[in-house]
Amino acid sequence: MTTTDNGRTTSPVRAALVALLNVVRGGLIGLAELIPGVSGGTIALITGVYERLIESADHVVVAFKRLLFGPDRRSGFVQGIRRADWVLVVPVLVGMAAMVLSLAGIVESLVTENVEASRGLFFGLVAASIFVPLQLIPRARRTPGARVGGVVLFLAAAAAAFLAIDLAGGSFEADPPLIVVFLAAAVAVCALVVPGVSGSFFLLAIGLYTPTLRAVDERDLGYLSVFALGALVGLVTIVRVITWLLHHHRRLTLIAMAGLMLGSLRALWPWQELPVGEDHGIGALTAPYEPIVLPIVLAVVGAAIVLSLVAVERFFSRRAAAPAGGADGTTGAVGAPSAETAGQTRSSRRSARP
Repeated sequence: MTTTDNGRTTSPVRAALVALLNVVRGGLIGLAELIPGVSGGTIALITGVYERLIESADHVVVAFKRLLFGPDRRSGFVQGIRRADWVLVVPVLVGMAAMVLSLAGIVESLVTENVEASRGLFFGLVAASIFVPLQLIPRARRTPGARVGGVVLFLAAAAAAFLAIDLAGGSFEADPPLIVVFLAAAVAVCALVVPGVSGSFFLLAIGLYTPTLRAVDERDLGYLSVFALGALVGLVTIVRVITWLLHHHRRLTLIAMAGLMLGSLRALWPWQELPVGEDHGIGALTAPYEPIVLPIVLAVVGAAIVLSLVAVERFFSRRAAAPAGGADGTTGAVGAPSAETAGQTRSSRRSARP
């Protein structure tokens, strides 16, 4: 018999099955990170590991902060590392890495060789995903002024995203500067901790989606090292800022997220007039041209996929709110908390720390 991280005993066979299940969960999260419009955080939420992964990431970040700034650097670091749920984290990371490394080249080829069709699919995925942050907004009575302010913020965020993508124009598609790769990775990593936000979609919007997948497929260690360093910095800084905003200004943050997603659809309009000599990237918006039917069909399919995921997440969240949860409350998707519940739990745990 072996002992799990929550103090329960389990057989080696059960432990192996749980590890295999966590690898599968990691693979699903990795697959979501490859597809613009599908959030890895949402998949983690649906599969029941979201809160435990966030808690583990927080413990690791705190551990390194203690190591760098003290007090009790060595003991504080060891204590923080031990608090992370490595029984879950390691298999999930293995699954994510396996999925990304094996499918990056295939996905990149499909995107570059079927521009209108892939954009149609991604357009549907992202358009439906706009409802994810909106449906997470806390339900409370709002004054007419607050409602108007929310609408103004939503439209302003949408306009900002639309204009920002026009300025970017996919100019980083061919040979992206490493500083841009670093900054983009720092922002894209937020998708791992914020349900409804797609890191791949952000990369696609600024013209770094294809170069990043190509670097993964070709094992471009220089590009990947810079990307990994940017993701690490983003995890320690930007992610914590977004988490703070979700805890203290949840409504406004979610409204702004939804507006940014709406404005970013500008990059995914299937029919665009590309600059001379380019076969992909972001160009001027045009009226639909051939192919027309396939992008529309794929857009509907993409929207249906996201709405189905949202429905499944709601189902499991309601099951999790019921008194009769899973047997161990940790490994099953029945134990998946809603994003708001997860945020409240993390907040209460942090406030209880010495």
